Amino acid sequence: MKREPIFQTVRNILGRGFRPAEVAQIDAAVDCASGEAAACDALHSGTVPTRIGPAGTALIKEFEGCARVRRDGLVEAYPDPGTGGDPWTIGWGATGTGLNGQPIGPGTVWTQQQCDARLERDLLRYADDVARALGSAPTTQAQFDALVSFHYNTGAIARATLTRYHKARDYAAAIKQFARWNRAGGRVLKGLTRRRLAEAALYGGRG
Repeated sequence: MKREPIFQTVRNILGRGFRPAEVAQIDAAVDCASGEAAACDALHSGTVPTRIGPAGTALIKEFEGCARVRRDGLVEAYPDPGTGGDPWTIGWGATGTGLNGQPIGPGTVWTQQQCDARLERDLLRYADDVARALGSAPTTQAQFDALVSFHYNTGAIARATLTRYHKARDYAAAIKQFARWNRAGGRVLKGLTRRRLAEAALYGGRG
């Protein structure tokens, strides 16, 4: 749904520009009108989202992929594309410690069901991180989803300037910050550039 005509109409009715908190409230109302149940819940309760929605989950799955699926259906770990080594990744972008408590690395193999279960568990954890970092800052479901995807990929929600701009309700500046996080191993990666554009679009209500 195009939002600018809605915002312009409300500006004309009010006879002024928007206060920072009003932008998030109108965004939530538009998301609710578009059929996002979580946005409706947040709008009616006055609370911010705490769990990622379908749009955010779909974005993460699109860019993470469940790579290295073997002919026998098992999934293998693969090296970081920027470093050619650590951190090794498996399934839907899982890194760090594996199912058996050992580090994910060369030779790590999971079933598809294990990959899916790990994603579900990780999304809860990353959503908790984002909710904690944002505190009570007005946040639409679309913004929250974009920030969870960003954090899932970078682990940087607590330290990113992007978060500071969002909490200050400077959403235009926050959108521009996504593009800064497109490097791995010191190199700009096309895949990260595309992901940041998709996250920025979702954050801005265009995803």
